[in-house]
Amino acid sequence: MFQNTKNIKPFEKKVWLSSPTMHGDEQMWVTDAFVKNWITTAGENINEVERIEAEYVGVRYSVALSCGTASLHLSTRLAGERLYGQAKPNCGTLQGRKVFCADLTFNALVNAVLYEGGEPVFVDTEYDTWNMSPEALEKAFELYPDVKLVIMVHLYGVPAKIDEIKSICAKHGARVIEDAAEALGSTYKGRKVGGLCDYGTISFNGNKIITGSSGGVFLTDNKDDAEKVRKWSTQSKELAPWYQHDEMGYNYRMSNIIAGVIRGQMNYLDEHIAQKRAIYERYKKGFEGLPVTINPYDAQNSSPNYWLSCLLINREAMCRQVRNEKESTFVPEKGKSCPTEILETLAKFNAEGRPIWKPMHMQPIYRMNPFVTANGNGRGQSNAYIDCGAANDVGADIFARGLCLPSDNKMTPEQQDVVIEIVRRCFE
Repeated sequence: MFQNTKNIKPFEKKVWLSSPTMHGDEQMWVTDAFVKNWITTAGENINEVERIEAEYVGVRYSVALSCGTASLHLSTRLAGERLYGQAKPNCGTLQGRKVFCADLTFNALVNAVLYEGGEPVFVDTEYDTWNMSPEALEKAFELYPDVKLVIMVHLYGVPAKIDEIKSICAKHGARVIEDAAEALGSTYKGRKVGGLCDYGTISFNGNKIITGSSGGVFLTDNKDDAEKVRKWSTQSKELAPWYQHDEMGYNYRMSNIIAGVIRGQMNYLDEHIAQKRAIYERYKKGFEGLPVTINPYDAQNSSPNYWLSCLLINREAMCRQVRNEKESTFVPEKGKSCPTEILETLAKFNAEGRPIWKPMHMQPIYRMNPFVTANGNGRGQSNAYIDCGAANDVGADIFARGLCLPSDNKMTPEQQDVVIEIVRRCFE
């Protein structure tokens, strides 16, 4: 239990979870857009971002959009159209159809399914990577053999077991959407993630490893698919001398100003990854001897971008923690701690941490949706998260015992040493 605060003072300037790191090149390209008066959703910066991202990830086509969510939505809409044909008026392309979704993630992935009228079926997580469990996916296909679309994620920049997931999907004739929003720069078997499945998404939100303040890209090797997404993202305007529309569209195109920021950031991606990796390694070494582990990855097949460093407390070292829908509390216990205690303590010292994503099957909006674990249908197990999650509900267990640590690449080693000491004292 954290009691000894001697010799530790709050940080004068807040230590963030992950904030934008700017270098100056961004302003050059933003100014270039102003000088050339390309203050719109067209311009040289957008063209360059599309070229750079496609080349970097290793795909043929990239479409620059207003945010990663827009890319996920249009990926989902496109997959539905390719699988089932064009949607009827006022309907989505997945109307009434089930879609397998990663469970431990941000809800933008699932919203994309709802936008298209689909029904999310949540597939549980694995401990190896904290991503979609191939075993649970196999079980999901046994239970719902008609499903033809799977949306997986690379959580916190850690690549999922893509080959296993794709092999399972191929066996069942299903398409795969790759949510690499948090994983720009991560590799799997030597290839950049985001370009390894039918469609990929990268995000440039303000807290990502490369940012434009907002923005995202859709990635594909299929020219027709790229052109369809580009058309949809500009309100589905037809080639005519007036505004002509044959189908529904969206105002999803990236701004040339935002693209200027991203264009200026990309030269520093490798530097950011190296800084994030150093943070991860310092945490790993600094927590030696504590009953905790750092978020894992498959070192044999993948290299993450180390976007966020996360902590998982061993079950036997968890003090009692209780969470309702919006609040949490804990019972202090000598030699033990929990995410709530650590996060509250970090906040007292002006450092930002966060809980692990709350699994989608535990969210009030999705509690009636199917949820599949490696052992079968897991619905009914999710409420056990009050302590440490159910044994066969991996996502709930990670949510109960895990937290995201300050991972800002401007955090100094000295500041990180203080964060490590704060965490260590929570177990005294």
